[in-house]
Order: sequence, then structure tokens, then C-alpha cells
Amino acid sequence: MPKMPATSIVASTLLTIITSTSPGYGQDSKAPPLVNQINNGNWLSQSEAEAMRDELYYQRAVQIYMSMLPALNTIGMRDGSEAMFGKGYNVLPIWKQRMDARTWVPTPNADVIYSMSYLDLKETGPLVVAAPPNVIGMFTDFFQRTLTDVGAVGPDRARGGLYLLLPPDYEGEIPQGYFAFKSKTNNVFLFFRTLMAKGDNGPDPKPAVALAEQTRVYPLWTPEKNVKPMQFPDASGKRINMMYPVDNTYWTKLKAFVDYEPVSAIDPESRGTLAAIGIIKGQPFNPTAKEQELLQRAVTTAPKMIMAQRQLGRPDKRDLYYNDRQYLNTWAGGTAEWLQDGYLDVAQRASYFQIAYSTASAMVMRTINSGSKYPFAVRDANGEFLNGSNTYKLHLPPNPPAALFWAVTAYNITDGTMVEAPQLMPSINGYNKVATNSDGSIDLWFAAEKPTDAPASNFIQTVSARNFLVALRLYGTGVEFYDQTWKPDDVVKVK
Repeated sequence: MPKMPATSIVASTLLTIITSTSPGYGQDSKAPPLVNQINNGNWLSQSEAEAMRDELYYQRAVQIYMSMLPALNTIGMRDGSEAMFGKGYNVLPIWKQRMDARTWVPTPNADVIYSMSYLDLKETGPLVVAAPPNVIGMFTDFFQRTLTDVGAVGPDRARGGLYLLLPPDYEGEIPQGYFAFKSKTNNVFLFFRTLMAKGDNGPDPKPAVALAEQTRVYPLWTPEKNVKPMQFPDASGKRINMMYPVDNTYWTKLKAFVDYEPVSAIDPESRGTLAAIGIIKGQPFNPTAKEQELLQRAVTTAPKMIMAQRQLGRPDKRDLYYNDRQYLNTWAGGTAEWLQDGYLDVAQRASYFQIAYSTASAMVMRTINSGSKYPFAVRDANGEFLNGSNTYKLHLPPNPPAALFWAVTAYNITDGTMVEAPQLMPSINGYNKVATNSDGSIDLWFAAEKPTDAPASNFIQTVSARNFLVALRLYGTGVEFYDQTWKPDDVVKVK
């Protein structure tokens, strides 16, 4: 028998190895992992493929709901405001007798005078806003990315000043003399708060309203004779729905927003996810009947998912303000831009915008005797959720570290609207004539009906059988809060 060349021996050996280990060769063949995992390497059935496609569409809709919530939050406020008061750069609604539970908006502050309007730079071009002195406020784009603080933490340092708001595509000269900021969206949210005076029988809103009415807004290039006169409609006492949608109008409003704003306002990956559910700038949005069903499922389920995260809490516990208290930090120790160490905290951002709006550096930075802090509690001292059917007491130690004022307010847990009971104003602040203890401390009460031993001035009414949260505001926050030498007591359930 002739001797085989070495190369033939090697080839024969390799063929033996291949035929004994590769798919399709021999009884003991193996397949790559994904072949085994997915239907033994075959296409899915038609019904399963359609089910997978629909599930992915739904999951993308949930993702977009959460990531776009900051914008829809603002759009809801704008649409509710303009339906009631009209639109225009010169329209600035002011809650002249304070905001109460009849205004549906996430976690509003009833203890300052609110001025809020919605500016369209695409329609007007650059706008100038003359901000009065001593405003606590901000400008944000419609994704609630802060353009700048206004007031003590802003560039005017509470002296007032001229702010120039530039549209995203502005490439012209920027004149001197303004605090100039370019927005990433054509729409800009103006949010000013002015402080009330302390009257004989509680807070006096008149000085704060007069200050807010000094605000002026006008297009940069418009001569004075052609500027529209300001309108300051009184928003107090009116039923106004300024909440984001809870049905499929969420998607139609989002589509209108995508069409109106520049491509640069939304990052490419988010635009890709939007496109995957049929929302593409400048193209028709015509979801099928099945897709409309999935979109409605998403707009119903996504809020529950966000709420579940809030209910169960963060595993890392960084949202706890204290090691020995129930109070939470809605920014979870991050920045006003929702940045943690090395990542964008998308879950915390969605949790915030479900129950709140507007985020600015002054709310997060540890500024001394300026800015503001908002520790809030959803549980009592025993770790049980606050329920309006129970009676609770909150003890505030003497001398809250708030150079401007402190306030305590009750809110609905689902969306941050004020608890609406016959009382209508579920808030008590340092301007009120509250009953104090001999050491200067204060006890506040929460219940559906006033406890007999609770002073009326110290009582906040709740709604029976409905959960609520308690927010403590400290305006002009002092160092005692930051070093935790002053801490509010937990909310305590009493019989």
C-alpha cells in the first residue's frame, strides 16, 4: 500500500474532527446557542412573529413614554393654561390669591405667588424678559432642561435684569447688556415665584403680585410702540387642568411637538425609538388599530411602572435624606440634570416628572441661605404608607433653617396634585399664625377630620382611603439642614 503524504494525513484528520463536531454531521451534532434557543434554527410561526413585533412596539412605547414625560409634562401645563387664558408672549397668568387644589398641576407650591407662561421663539424670534428683582425662578426648554436660574442663584443675583432668550437656530449677533441663553427647543417655559409678605393674619400676597406684574416680555427687534401690552390674568380660584394626558392624546401631542421642534432638540437614539412607533418629524403618524391599542396599553401601564419604582424605592438608598428618617430626596443626591456618578438617572428622572415639574440648580445645589430644598415623606415613622383615613402628627423642631420661609404641603401620590378636600389649601407655611410649643417647635396635624386637640391653624385636611405624601419646603436653606443638625421628625400615626 502506498504511503500517504503528510498533508493528506492532516486533511483527513481535520475532516474527521469537523464531521464529528459540526451541525448536520452525525447523530451527536451540536448547534450554536441561538440556533438552539430560537426554534431549532427555524423561522417563528407567523402568529409568534406578529406577537413578538407587537410586544416590541409596546415596549418601545413604554420607553418613549418615560423619556418624553418631561416634555409632555410641560405641554400639559401649556395647553391647560392657554385653553383658559389664551396664548402669546404677553400673557402671564398669575395666581394672585395663591394656588389651591383646584389647579391640577404636579406638586405646586401654594405658599408663593406663581407666574407661569409659555414662550414660542419660533413664532416671535428672540424674546427679552425683564425679570423683576427678588424673583425665585427659571427658564427651561420644553424638556425642562434649565436655561438659567433667575434670582439670587441666577446671574441677576436677585437684582432683576434683562434676559434674552434665543431660538435654537439663532446665528445672529447677540447684543450686549443682556443675560443671553439659547434654548434647544423653540418653546420655552417661564416660571417665576415671588414671595408674599407676612400680614397680620397670615401671608399677604399683594406685594408679591405687584412684583410679578413688573415682568415684561417683548420681541428683541420689535419697536416699543408695536409691543403688545402685558396681560396678567388671575388664575386663582379656577378649575384648571394642566396635567399631561392619560390617553392616546399623549402620542398625538408628542407627534405635534416632534414636528414643531428642530431635529437637534432630541437625540438620534430617542428619535430612532420614536420612529419605531411611527413618530417621525414631518411624516404622517397613522397607527393601525392594533398599534393604537398597544399605545393605549403603554400610556396606561407606563405610569404604573414609574409609580412602582417610587413605591418600592431605590436599592442603593441614595434617595433617603437621612439614615434615621423616612424623608426622600426626589433628585436622589444627583444633579438638576439627573446625572449621577457616570450615568444619566433615567428612572429617577421619570419618577420626578410623574409628580413634579421644573428642575433647576437652585433646587439641588447646596446654596446657603438661598435656593430651596424639598424633603418629602410617603411613609410614617413605622414605615407604613400615609393614608388619609388615619390621623398623623408632624413635629418640626424649633428654628427651621429657612432664611425666607418654610412650608408643609400634602399631595396626591399618583401625580403630585394637591390633596383636594373641603379645605382646598392643603398647606401651612411660616407666614401663617401657627400655634407653637413653648420651645418654639411646631406640631402639624393631618386627617380627614380635624382632631379635637389640633389647632385649626395647624391642621391639613386629607381625603379618606387615599394615600398622600407630605412635602417640607425650606426656602433660603441654612447650613443646619446640610449638616443635619436640624432634622424634621418623621410623620407619626396617632390614635
